[in-house]
Amino acid sequence: MKAVLEYTLNLKGTHHISVTGSKSESNRLLLLQALYPGLIVENISKSDDSVVLAKGLQVEHGTVDIHHAGTAMRFLTAYFASQQGKEVILTGSARMQERPIGILVDALRELGAHIEYEKTEGYPPLKIIGKELLKETVAVKANISSQFISALMLIAPFLEKGLKIHLEGKVTSTPYIEMTLNLLRQLGIDGSFSENLIAISPLKKAEIVQAKKLTVESDWSSASYFYSIVALSQDASITIDSYKQDSLQGDSALSDLYTHLGVKTEFSEATNSLKLTKGPSTNDPISFDLSNTPDIAQTIAVTCFGLGKGCFLTGLHTLKIKETDRLEALKVELQKLGGQVEITEDSLRLFPSIKISEGIEIDTYHDHRMAMAFAPLALKTDLQINDCMVVTKSFPTYWEDLKALGFKLSLLEK
Repeated sequence: MKAVLEYTLNLKGTHHISVTGSKSESNRLLLLQALYPGLIVENISKSDDSVVLAKGLQVEHGTVDIHHAGTAMRFLTAYFASQQGKEVILTGSARMQERPIGILVDALRELGAHIEYEKTEGYPPLKIIGKELLKETVAVKANISSQFISALMLIAPFLEKGLKIHLEGKVTSTPYIEMTLNLLRQLGIDGSFSENLIAISPLKKAEIVQAKKLTVESDWSSASYFYSIVALSQDASITIDSYKQDSLQGDSALSDLYTHLGVKTEFSEATNSLKLTKGPSTNDPISFDLSNTPDIAQTIAVTCFGLGKGCFLTGLHTLKIKETDRLEALKVELQKLGGQVEITEDSLRLFPSIKISEGIEIDTYHDHRMAMAFAPLALKTDLQINDCMVVTKSFPTYWEDLKALGFKLSLLEK
């Protein structure tokens, strides 16, 4: 399936969009809900990732296939390792079997887990035999994906002695660690994150049965595409629900970052919404350290290209092991459109351009963010998005929402 987006420069006026719940928050709360029977969660993400995670948590024995869902792979590895009596084969897509899991497996084994590699050392699929984890300290590298660290944090309160996680080196993706800690605290769990030590106290047995309701905030990563649309439009205004000014999500940094790209953000406490409007953009060079917000790198790069601006984005080392090598994919697709791009292991430099090629087919590499990041360029040129339904991984209504904004869109069999 491919999406054909026709050329338009007429996106004006005020528009209203509802965005599904945060995938990051939802996935953390789904795992906690499986461990904490009294937890009620509202506004759960409708993304494929959250759906497969929820299904996986219901399995006691047998094979759990999480397809492309990286978060589900990390979180379920920790979950099943700590669940005495459960025995599963945890697997995923061909690409998932190329994404390293060894650091998390080593940490869980250090705690006493029984995990075996079914094929290649350090990679899924995994055979996991759940058992009681009795050790209370573990050390992991600090510059790894925060999902490895959050996976350990989420099971920590349900270990007999809790858990102390020593982070070795410079910590990256700090907001995601803080998000996990904040959600634990909302359940009444004591925890701290100071310098390179995370300490999570065990949950008392009496507290496990107490009812608690939490509502998931809408997804800030998904909001990034609407920031891009406003930035690339002539005079569009978009209001999106349900967002908080004091968000737990690291990608809420969008509200500051996009001021440099000509988007003004207004928060409404009365309606918990964001209003995005055109504002002045800076003439200063765009240089962002996205160590804490790597998921919005593709959106920012494409926005800058559409505006004819150069940018230098750093802190992107985790993009190499996502659904695809996102740095290489960005370079290839931007160059198709006429961009000049240089990449390293953790950075991307885009040079200013004055022309955008027309009629280009954008390949998505089984990566939802490639499809969604490039689509707003339809405001500047006609283009096609191949394998366009990959967006269901995180934002199932994305194409319908673009139609509601006035984009001319056709979905075709490729």
